[in-house]
Amino acid sequence: MNSFTTKQTAVDSLQTLKKITATVYLCQVLAFTLLGLPLLLGVAINFYKRKEVEGTWLESHFNSQIKTTWIALAGFAISGLTFEFGVGFVTLAMTLIWMIFRIAVGWYALTDGKPVED
Repeated sequence: MNSFTTKQTAVDSLQTLKKITATVYLCQVLAFTLLGLPLLLGVAINFYKRKEVEGTWLESHFNSQIKTTWIALAGFAISGLTFEFGVGFVTLAMTLIWMIFRIAVGWYALTDGKPVED
């Protein structure tokens, strides 16, 4: 196998992983309308493909997506537990705004071909 073929295979593999990363961001966006289920699907994809992105700039995106999911789920749980006390609405709003910010920053970095800086 010559070096051109090897480089082309690496580029193709990176492009496929970039599409997977974009798919997970799309899952996170769809979570706003589909009761959060795509959020769980996205994190499952992250964990399934995590080994393949190790050592690439996409690894930071996967780590950011996983962190976003777990913190969002914790925020939703806290919102649900404190809704009765009137604090839950504020917590829910903060969680949603934080999620939108994280998704936007990550997606913009992905389209620029850059890692996410947490």
